[in-house]
Amino acid sequence: MTGPGDVVRLARTAQRAGLVRFVRPDRLWQAGAALRRIGTTAAATVTVPAALYPDRVAIVDERGPWTYRALDERSEALAHALAGLGLEPGSTAGVLCRNHGGALEVLVALAKGGVHAVLLNTGFAAPQLASVVANEHVRALFVDDEFLPLVARADLGLPIVRTFVEDPDSSLPRVDRLIDAHPAPPARVPTPRVHARTVILTSGTTGTPKGAPRDTSKASAGAFALLDVIPYHTDDTMVVAAPLFHAWGLANLSVALLLGGTVVLHRHFDPERTLAAVAEHRAQMLVAVPVMLQRILDLPEATRRHYDTGSLRAVPLSGSAIPGGLPDRFMDAFGDVLYNLYGSTEVGYATVASPHDLRAAPNTAGRPPAGTEVRILDDTGAPVPTGGRGRIFVRGPLVFDGYTDGNSKPVIDGAMSTGDVGWVDEHGRLFVAGRDDDMIVSGGENVFPREVEVLLEQHPDIDEVAVVGVPDDEFGQRLQAFVVRRPGATLDADAVRAHVRGSLARYKVPRDVEFVDALPRNATGKVLRRELRPGT
Repeated sequence: MTGPGDVVRLARTAQRAGLVRFVRPDRLWQAGAALRRIGTTAAATVTVPAALYPDRVAIVDERGPWTYRALDERSEALAHALAGLGLEPGSTAGVLCRNHGGALEVLVALAKGGVHAVLLNTGFAAPQLASVVANEHVRALFVDDEFLPLVARADLGLPIVRTFVEDPDSSLPRVDRLIDAHPAPPARVPTPRVHARTVILTSGTTGTPKGAPRDTSKASAGAFALLDVIPYHTDDTMVVAAPLFHAWGLANLSVALLLGGTVVLHRHFDPERTLAAVAEHRAQMLVAVPVMLQRILDLPEATRRHYDTGSLRAVPLSGSAIPGGLPDRFMDAFGDVLYNLYGSTEVGYATVASPHDLRAAPNTAGRPPAGTEVRILDDTGAPVPTGGRGRIFVRGPLVFDGYTDGNSKPVIDGAMSTGDVGWVDEHGRLFVAGRDDDMIVSGGENVFPREVEVLLEQHPDIDEVAVVGVPDDEFGQRLQAFVVRRPGATLDADAVRAHVRGSLARYKVPRDVEFVDALPRNATGKVLRRELRPGT
């Protein structure tokens, strides 16, 4: 943002979000001093607001409220204890936690000590965990008690510190005891010599998860662009149901804290408890992934109506493809509050669909926010005309600089590939056809399974569906659909094929239809397609 118009837009965004307000000069000076000391690391999300409004509640979880002051002081004490765990500035620690305040105080403490943090997926199996820990050179682990058996199976041979404690008799080190071992408030740790990174892992749906470090120095530009299109506001209460180890959950947590808001966290997602939390705390924001909203809509209508969710201003959504029909169903029940964000671990966000966009075109991924550019390119790297399909490339403030292993995504003229194929319509709205590597060739025709999924997701008897390519002796590949029926539905395979045949070309009709109780998903709701394909 460099032009006069951009400056005006930035000022209007700041005013609408409540950022233009009086702050006591002494507290403003303290916040500036804190930012100069710690830089734009994860620590800023707590230390800066702690200087501005120390007694405001930052986090509410199953153990009660946490003020900004308490989080700042506790994380400071924990930062003093890092060296005893073999964590010196520039080293790396793994964080294997559910959504709770303890996960945040660990991330802040690591940043204060100049220690890089790798956010580990709570859905990992032992071999995946061991592989990632080795690849990312992790030297110590912060782990919730429920994952201790998993860590034991992985046989990592690393120092372990327990975060959310459920077994008080265990002799393993605990975060709270490390904190208690230092006076409160402790002396400030020295300014770290290393700018601590937060490493987000790719989902691993198509292979081994890879580390994608976030450049927090770019975060302010990205945050303002989001504020421009999603109605975040200072002092909001936000229920974050999306997992914090994923970029979407972590980004919203950070935005809420930097705006001085209160974040409500639960370790495990439960659809009714989520509605209860919105009602109890009069939350203005609910941050989720699509499958969570599906589970909320699956609740009986009487259960949903029992909770007053009228306080909601926005329900930002990301993490996986939004099912066809979900936007209208959710907004019919809860109002026009849904925002759908499309992006990836590597590029950050690319587009945001507003409620108006989703009403007009429920399958759209939306439009790029200010400062972000989406390009549709063909196989030669040339732009594709409006409406034409091509590879999606993104240029924006949150595009990463490469994986921790030194590799990266394809880049053309400063824009990075998302790995998806899509098109932009005449209104500037992006549509995603599917993953580039999901496309199959059946009898010489290119087919994207996502197009068939979107159609089937709109069938009243289908709860969810996944379509994959499988080998075929005659056509090379063919489509197979895995369908979850809605409760009480008697839909059969012929009806599924007839529904597709009525709207799409013959070669897009799944020859094989298998009914299943549920689709295999990872912790962010993405379907694990490799588990559906034969021989995987």
